[in-house]
Amino acid sequence: MRFALTEEQAGFAQSLGDLLAKADPVGAARAWASGDTGPGLAMWKRLADQGLSALVVAEEAGGLGGSRVDLTVAHEVLGHHLAVGPWIESSAFLATALTGEALEAVAGGCVATVALPPQVPFALDADAAERVYVGTGAGLAGAVVREVRASVDPTRRLAEVEAEGEEEAGSAGSTEAAFDLAVLACAAQLVGCGERLLADSVDYAKQRRQFGRQIGSYQAVKHQLADVRIALDFARPLVHGAALGEVPASAAKVAAAEAAYLASRVALQVHGAIGYTREFDLGLWITRVRALVTAWGTPAYHRDQVLSELTEASR
Repeated sequence: MRFALTEEQAGFAQSLGDLLAKADPVGAARAWASGDTGPGLAMWKRLADQGLSALVVAEEAGGLGGSRVDLTVAHEVLGHHLAVGPWIESSAFLATALTGEALEAVAGGCVATVALPPQVPFALDADAAERVYVGTGAGLAGAVVREVRASVDPTRRLAEVEAEGEEEAGSAGSTEAAFDLAVLACAAQLVGCGERLLADSVDYAKQRRQFGRQIGSYQAVKHQLADVRIALDFARPLVHGAALGEVPASAAKVAAAEAAYLASRVALQVHGAIGYTREFDLGLWITRVRALVTAWGTPAYHRDQVLSELTEASR
């Protein structure tokens, strides 16, 4: 089977990438980390105007009726450019799990987030969200923020939330499908982050000189970069396969997490001492990868899911 994006999907990815590149996503991320959500929310609105919030929402609910592949393409771009805000929670999970007016609000660009214990114990960026939800036994309920905690990624804030009232939106069945889509979106963002880290590492290896030679000319450096390239090239087909329903989303998440984490470690080593500094932008992608590796289910959880599916299929 040959995986290839359509012209429309490639064009959509290009337009999102161009928009983000011009919007100074790194500046917005640094501002978000310092508590200034203004630039990040402005970028959110621009992306929502491009249809990202409504991408997988049915047309009759005010959405674009896009596919899982469309969402995967978009989230890889978000990861590559370090977009801030609860995009996985809003454009993937809630856009699938909600119904009625709540769904229309999300499709219209409302900043919304969700906690789904036990795999998603905290609601991402709930302090900046207009609507906050929490998973219950029967579906979703509106929630209030109780406490905000710091994340290993300074551009992500994690909130403890509590259900407020009895009104529920969505159902237990819809949240299961939505969780699967959110896992897929998270995997796509990891691939995007990994690609950005690899690209920056290759560029730096071509510029940095040591002992009179570009460090990229040394085999030890070449081999590490090649390992990252191979890992990402193996992870992307799994992500696309999961988008098409041919591969479990958990398998895609495991592969994408391993590839992106390898990219982050190699990038840190290739960049040497400057890779450790807070002032250098590389660190923003490294901490984002570290956070996404365990977001929407830990690697252990997803490996167990894959094992369960394989065991069930062999019976």
